[in-house]
Amino acid sequence: MRHSKLPLLLAFSLFCQTAFAQNQQQMNTFIDALMKKMTLEEKIGQLNLLTSGEVVTGSAVSTGVEAKIKAGQVGAMLNMTKVEDIRRTQEIAMQQSRLKIPLLFGLDVVHGYKTTFPIPLALSCSWDMEMIEKSARIAAIEASADGINWTFSPMVDIARDARWGRIAEGSGEDPYLGSKIAVAMVKGYQGNNFADNTHILACVKHFALYGAVESGRDYNTTDMSRVRMYNEYFPPYKAAVDAGVATVMTSFNEVDGIPATANKWLMTDVLRRQWGFKGFVVTDYTAINEMIAHGMGDLQTVSALALNAGTDMDMVGEGFTGTLAKSVKEGKVDIAAINTACRRILEAKYKLGLFADPYRNCKGDRAGDIYTPAHRMEARKAATESFVLLKNQQQLLPLKKQGAIALIGPLADTRENMTGTWSVSADIGKHLSLREALQQEVGNQVTIHYAKGSNLTSDSTLEINSTMFGRSLHRDARSAAELKKEALEAAAKSDIIVAALGESSEMSGESSSRTDIGIPDTQKELLAALVATGKPVVLVLFAGRPMTLGWENEHVPAILNVWFGGSEAGTAIADVLFGAVNPSGKLTTSFPQHVGQLPLYYSQKNTGRPLAGNDKWFTKFRSNYLDVSNEPLYPFGYGLSYTTFSYSDIQLSSNTLQAGGTIRATVTVTNTGKYDGVEVVQLYLRDLVGSITRPVKELKGFQRIALKAGESRQVTFTIGENDLKFYNSELKYVAEPGAFKVFIGGNSRDVKEAGFSLK
Repeated sequence: MRHSKLPLLLAFSLFCQTAFAQNQQQMNTFIDALMKKMTLEEKIGQLNLLTSGEVVTGSAVSTGVEAKIKAGQVGAMLNMTKVEDIRRTQEIAMQQSRLKIPLLFGLDVVHGYKTTFPIPLALSCSWDMEMIEKSARIAAIEASADGINWTFSPMVDIARDARWGRIAEGSGEDPYLGSKIAVAMVKGYQGNNFADNTHILACVKHFALYGAVESGRDYNTTDMSRVRMYNEYFPPYKAAVDAGVATVMTSFNEVDGIPATANKWLMTDVLRRQWGFKGFVVTDYTAINEMIAHGMGDLQTVSALALNAGTDMDMVGEGFTGTLAKSVKEGKVDIAAINTACRRILEAKYKLGLFADPYRNCKGDRAGDIYTPAHRMEARKAATESFVLLKNQQQLLPLKKQGAIALIGPLADTRENMTGTWSVSADIGKHLSLREALQQEVGNQVTIHYAKGSNLTSDSTLEINSTMFGRSLHRDARSAAELKKEALEAAAKSDIIVAALGESSEMSGESSSRTDIGIPDTQKELLAALVATGKPVVLVLFAGRPMTLGWENEHVPAILNVWFGGSEAGTAIADVLFGAVNPSGKLTTSFPQHVGQLPLYYSQKNTGRPLAGNDKWFTKFRSNYLDVSNEPLYPFGYGLSYTTFSYSDIQLSSNTLQAGGTIRATVTVTNTGKYDGVEVVQLYLRDLVGSITRPVKELKGFQRIALKAGESRQVTFTIGENDLKFYNSELKYVAEPGAFKVFIGGNSRDVKEAGFSLK
């Protein structure tokens, strides 16, 4: 019976291949004919991406846009969010330009559109690939209903330095998990094809290494070996390319001393020749112009460098339209390079269906697809999965719906800061604040006494800079003492204190690097005063990065990290605080004890003088600090539940893995607590001896399982030769025979272990 299906499968495969070839030929014929009609200036125009200025995502704004569209000098627009404006703009291109080539319309749809999901760092803490893909799917449905057909997402930069504000936009420190999330996001945005007008072009960014900027300072220099690039930083970009991502965005930083936008090794040798990328490359905002400040030459020089390196589209800077024609005449740019870039962009438009129907996304007939109850419910569920319970002393959480609660803190009653950074399309004024959501949840069952308690920080200028783009916390003119006094009065009337503290939404994100990543000064003083009352305190931590929480971990009974949970954050927090949902989030970044430990990550190298075995901190002439241990405060993969889980020892199907074969590693996980719960079971491997030094642990698998109270389940991972591969000193992807360790547990620190060998 099984064999009888084989001819049908082969026939179907042949049919698909034939159909693809025919579609490819039709596209090539169409674009060949179109390009024969195009002047050099019109070809260069396709490489030009301008901004409407409607949404602020950079420091420059385009001028004379309408005239440039009419002249065929624009290939795409960004930062337009009104479907009627997009329609009118497309009509200019289709009715008033010579060749009537449709425009692309791009936007930073980073973690949702009108329905906003948790910030990407928070989403990653769910370890739920199905949900993450669904979040991108919903974002694509909503954005496409408003005329958007291209998103500048996902951001997959590996980030290990919490000072860097854009750590909020990525998926954390690990390349394996980051790769899985990259694939899920690309699939969610693009689907299998663009026949359905609810799918949009994805853009993986920032290629490459942007998350490794020195000192955690945005736009700063990066410098690393190619071994580290290939093993630790490249995998998520490559995973997105393998998943069929349509576009790639260059990073601001340099790679091997050459800014990424002009780095031919990166954009051509790696991206296209090694990985087989077929789409087009767009710069980040004015990245070509910024190479002048890098010291790479004048605008004509850097524009030529970018095009010759393999960059296809210039975002906002207009270096291409201003200089490439001159460079062609002077022999500095070959017309073939312009033709190639133009063709790549036209192909994207063709595949998207814009030549068949330029108005497919801007007919204004899909308003009902946006911010629907079903979408909001998915966002609420996603938020609850993203929260990470960091501490829960004496099972203080979940709260009971009785008595009186003091809700205190500058983040307790702000609608504007719930969605987090890069929620450029969110209607931030209409989402419930935490105060409103808690009151809605408890009704008359609980009395809530609210007090602001403090401002975001004592520094008024820092508060202004941390609450940009309409995210004001409405700074209170009263003194710190007056605000604290009001908070303590609210606490005195209550049975329990919920302190909503941490960062404002714009304390993380682009150009939001921090040297002090703790809770700001006045808030920390407020928290100390609340703890000193002797009342039970629950810290609801708003954060866009890993934070230093040493004092808080020592003194506060319960800490729930809620990140920035999106448009449904308030109701989701209420769900978790009162136990309707049991938290299951697991950290995807290591939380340091002190900022001086950064960059910090679990998959470190051992060094020749490790602090290991019976060595205790501090040990002289070992790799450790005088003033703090090497360990993170909370390790990668960490997160508590209202229940508890136990792990059996690991059972291996064999102690030897033959080349080309597999072995199975099995544990029994038991819910030993009183609540039903979800556990993320994590598999790590270690290569004990290699031709190059290898990490002490590497994530190689995970399973998200739901267990009822008292339930046990066997969890099995299959380990193959590919799981052991790495790029060696010659950048060959190899698995080397030898001894390995396998670790399984609920985080990267607390694991069971066993050993096997590869023959």
